[in-house]
Amino acid sequence: MLLGENKMLYNYSELLTKYQSAYQIQKAVDNKEIYKIEKGIYSDVPSVHYLAIVNKKYPYAVITSLSAYYYHNLTDVIPDKIYLATDRNNRMIFSNKIKQIRMKDELYNLGKTQIEYEGIKINIYNKERMLIDLARNKNQIGYDLYKEIISNYRKQVNSLDTQKIEEYLQYFVNGDKIFEIIQDEVF
Repeated sequence: MLLGENKMLYNYSELLTKYQSAYQIQKAVDNKEIYKIEKGIYSDVPSVHYLAIVNKKYPYAVITSLSAYYYHNLTDVIPDKIYLATDRNNRMIFSNKIKQIRMKDELYNLGKTQIEYEGIKINIYNKERMLIDLARNKNQIGYDLYKEIISNYRKQVNSLDTQKIEEYLQYFVNGDKIFEIIQDEVF
């Protein structure tokens, strides 16, 4: 995982290939050739952006929900956890910093994209997919937060791809109802 010019993140098995033993890895850490960032994650620099760590640990995960609205600049509310979508069959993520949302295959892959945030490429759902999720989960998001996000969507209405929205809605139960909410609230 490239972090910038010649800065790398490694997992334990990658280091084992390079250093050949746990002893040699520990020696490299002691000599500050590499730095232990957290359990199983190492870097050749002492400090690493938390999103780079999330990407390294969960390369298959996609940022969603409150985290996606934040990284898309649709809200300034920083979520207390990182919301990650995974395929329903993927392993469970046990972390108090992460809220895992497991999805069916067809929904998991819908609207997946990458953006750059503070120099880190992250897997995230696009704004169109997140608008659908916002309308679907309207009652689970606080009223004020919902209004802030909707208001920011209205400001960006001309940059939204309505064809994508219509295409994505076919995969959701109550797609017509969700479309009505989106029409009323945003367009």
